[in-house]
Amino acid sequence: MRKRSSILRSAVMSCALIFGAAAQSHADDINIGVNMPLTGAFAASGDYVTNGAKIAVEEINAKGGVLGRKLNLIIEDNKSNPTEAAAVTEKLIVRDQVPVLLGAWGSSLTLATMPKLMQYQVPMVVETSGANKITESGNPYVFRIAATQHIEAKGFEEKLGLFNIKKVDFLVINNDWGRSTVTEFTKMLENKSIQVGYVEMMDQATQDVSSQLSKLKGSDSDTIIVTTAVEQLTLVLKQAQALGIDKQIITTGGSQNPDQLIEQAGSAAENTTHLVFFAPWEPDSTASPDKTKAFIDAWKAKGYDFAGLTESFRGYDGMQVIAAAIEKAGAVDPAAIQKALWDTKVDVLNGAVSFAKVGQAGAESAQSTPNIYFGKIENGKVHVLR
Repeated sequence: MRKRSSILRSAVMSCALIFGAAAQSHADDINIGVNMPLTGAFAASGDYVTNGAKIAVEEINAKGGVLGRKLNLIIEDNKSNPTEAAAVTEKLIVRDQVPVLLGAWGSSLTLATMPKLMQYQVPMVVETSGANKITESGNPYVFRIAATQHIEAKGFEEKLGLFNIKKVDFLVINNDWGRSTVTEFTKMLENKSIQVGYVEMMDQATQDVSSQLSKLKGSDSDTIIVTTAVEQLTLVLKQAQALGIDKQIITTGGSQNPDQLIEQAGSAAENTTHLVFFAPWEPDSTASPDKTKAFIDAWKAKGYDFAGLTESFRGYDGMQVIAAAIEKAGAVDPAAIQKALWDTKVDVLNGAVSFAKVGQAGAESAQSTPNIYFGKIENGKVHVLR
């Protein structure tokens, strides 16, 4: 009996040592907050971005981590809802005590988080959101690697020669992202003497856009610019085909996942063109061909859908920027990381990231300038336009 008790005590002590070591190891990790839409209207995109961030962390940790410590992602679902996005931000900062965040995909979601970043003085790398307001609101804790709608419009202007456009109508999601797209693209188009006709809005949860599309069908425009996420865009393309709309359709925002559109919309996606920030279909056309090929291989090795690559790179690039900033800071402290982010320069999948000051003097936000590509769907495949 004593022998059995001795064995039991030894087993308990061994378990305690093992779990204690594991707990200590986890305690030494550097926690990074991830605020993403994993359910709701933007779930597919949020999931792709999160998986891209996970791949980056695995690679960074395999090389020894940052400051000799492993990175650990604390991932929270903002449910595609601005109120939830703000609550998630507070939870990550107050309860989990993360020194830096990645988020929050949509512009309305990111705008909702920003007062919390200011309140707690914790920086966030913004990987997707494009509304100009984000970097014009006087928040020095915002570091955006995503293109603004102004940057998108400028990139589109440089490629106008690829399209024979005389008049444009808009169909956009009714939020900060969509409204900002209309504002910036209208300025650019009118400056190029291209007429702008109808501007139609659709709510985030709208499933039937036939009334808006019917109005656009009757317009004398030759092009429709559409801005929304891939789930709603699929519905738009199918309904446009059903109505017999035969106009050039160009999408913006980089969250259209052209391959997913081919799968979900089928022939309705044919001959549509999409503004994106990553071109996995032709790696040699990207800013970092070798990095692109390696990331595609890592993505495929996980069994993830190829269609997610045009979103997932955002999470990957965001984590690489965060890791570089922590390394430069030499400390896991929000103030030190914020300061280091200003001086961070790193080559990622989209290209070279460095930050310029934009917005209100004395409380500037940070903005990088990403590369822009256009992918056209022809014969069920995506081709990069040059």
